[in-house]
Amino acid sequence: MDVPAIRSADDGTSGGEGGWFAPQRQPTAAVEGGLQPVVSAGDLGPVQRSAPVREASPDAVLIRRTLAEVVPVADEVTSYFYAMLFVRQPGLRALFPPAMDVQRDRLLKALLTAAEHIDDVPVLVEYLQNLGRGHRKYGTRAEHYPVVGECLIGALSRYAGAVWDGVTEAAWVRTYTTLSQVMIDAAAADELRAPAWWYAEVVSRELRTENVAILTVRPGQPYAFRAGQYTSLETPWWPRIWRHYSFASPPRSDGLLTFHVKAVPAGWVSNALVHRARPGDVIRLGPPTGSMTVDHTRDSGLLCLGGGTGIAPIKALVEDVAERGTRRPVEVFYGARSEHDLYDIDTMLRLQRSHPWLEVRPVVDRNGMLQLPDALRTFGPWTDCDAYVAGPPGMIRRGVDALGEAGIPRERIRHDAVEELVRTGR
Repeated sequence: MDVPAIRSADDGTSGGEGGWFAPQRQPTAAVEGGLQPVVSAGDLGPVQRSAPVREASPDAVLIRRTLAEVVPVADEVTSYFYAMLFVRQPGLRALFPPAMDVQRDRLLKALLTAAEHIDDVPVLVEYLQNLGRGHRKYGTRAEHYPVVGECLIGALSRYAGAVWDGVTEAAWVRTYTTLSQVMIDAAAADELRAPAWWYAEVVSRELRTENVAILTVRPGQPYAFRAGQYTSLETPWWPRIWRHYSFASPPRSDGLLTFHVKAVPAGWVSNALVHRARPGDVIRLGPPTGSMTVDHTRDSGLLCLGGGTGIAPIKALVEDVAERGTRRPVEVFYGARSEHDLYDIDTMLRLQRSHPWLEVRPVVDRNGMLQLPDALRTFGPWTDCDAYVAGPPGMIRRGVDALGEAGIPRERIRHDAVEELVRTGR
């Protein structure tokens, strides 16, 4: 359960409408929130940072000081929080997956992410709005937020005693109240235009390697999204466990959606989709999110780095440009650990043959001698390009650094840095 406003939740007292964290405004319509904590820096979608904050606000200083105190005992803090939450509101337990281990990790990551961006209003608001909309699919409602906030305060006050005082508590109350309202309002607005989730029937499952499959599904209702975005999937075999996957094509006239899924060790959802799903099976889709999309008002070139199944959103971006009929240059670096892992190279090369403005460069890491960012430095210059990076978190970090070294401003580098456990489909 993501804590409203801080992308995590904590200690709570009474649920319902009153209490310290009762939002100042309640939506008139019932809000289906997603109480489950899908919290991670990745939830921010492609993190487009605004201008750096030069001096932290007093509340930000107090919140970061609290988190620095509790990080060493993070397991105890999150366990205490969830125990208190489920004791006070037993009905909320049904909104979470049976196994809570991953959930506990996400709570801390959510808090740290919120603390990092607490003074960066545009980024934080986008982050919280996505979170509020995503919470709807779990059944989260506006009245759940106060008890979550009170439990959060209770857990923090218990384990951050060395730095906790009345001033710190007031800072957390102010912050949580304000941020949770952003999520509540986003969920209420979303409820007026879209369902909380969509059913989708599996149309085909194509195994490309022993652990990578291309899954095509047909939503039961219209599903609007943009190339470069991602969504969350839930399988019938693991209820209430949702994992993020990027769309592997732009919107299609037949309404079908395609995803690239890699089965990972202990990956419940990914293994179910790769090894168990069959045509006719029905899964659920969450709302689309992410801002790693192409600005078609610009005519600058595109430089795309895709590693592993990160080639899926890159392919979608290339096809999106092609559908516009423009001839803006697009360079794709497709990285993998071995040639065997370049499972979609034939598709990318076919696109290259069809579009003279597209260049596809496969990059294989041979015994650690060649990395994707290293290959990037061999070509160029890239200073006039908009850059897109998709793949494992480590590759994204190295890619962003390499792009910066190549002279591309950070504000022109787009990526969806979702935490690895979520992004790889566990």
